[in-house]
Amino acid sequence: MNIEQARFNMIEQQIRPWNVLDPNVLSLLAMVKREDFVPAAYRSLAFGDTELPLPEGQCMLVPRLEARLLQEANVQRHERVLEIGAGSGFMAALLAHRAQSVVTLERIPALARLAAENLRRAAIVNVSVREADGCQGLAGEAPFDVILLSGSVASVPQVLLKQLRLGGRLVGVVGAEPMMRATRVLRSAEARFDTVELFDTVAARLVGFDEPTRFRF
Repeated sequence: MNIEQARFNMIEQQIRPWNVLDPNVLSLLAMVKREDFVPAAYRSLAFGDTELPLPEGQCMLVPRLEARLLQEANVQRHERVLEIGAGSGFMAALLAHRAQSVVTLERIPALARLAAENLRRAAIVNVSVREADGCQGLAGEAPFDVILLSGSVASVPQVLLKQLRLGGRLVGVVGAEPMMRATRVLRSAEARFDTVELFDTVAARLVGFDEPTRFRF
């Protein structure tokens, strides 16, 4: 496989047509080596338009969704980012190139170790991987400029919104199958949160977040 050609095809055939047009995001996707964050057994599929299996029944998001969430977060160089769900560490690697610092929380020990090792091999030094339950965020180190959910939730967690700085934003996929929506929430005042639904999509559920109540008749 010609890896660079496959990377180019991923960007031009999957990501750019999905309205990812920010040149900084596109150049970052060309630079950060996704294949180095994919389990060895699936390396040949690193650039495919599909979720890829990770340990403990988890998965990497499809590349176009990773790219679109990154674009919508619009991280700036001076900002502090909290990621919920480290996975393989790939999204944290992308965020690290845009942010001042990134903390990524992963509750599954095997994934926390995998993410930390992948980031170490990639020589990324401004990411801290914590083995922790992301449901509660990281109040002791808040506020954050950006909180990014690398997976879906049934509803926007209020406990995370309270950890945003004024002007900060949370980006993630919200809802239940078959209809989920990528959502951005801006903290515009101390007690005001402005929500924008960005696009329809589907993503694997983050572990530990409450499921919506289902009524039975």
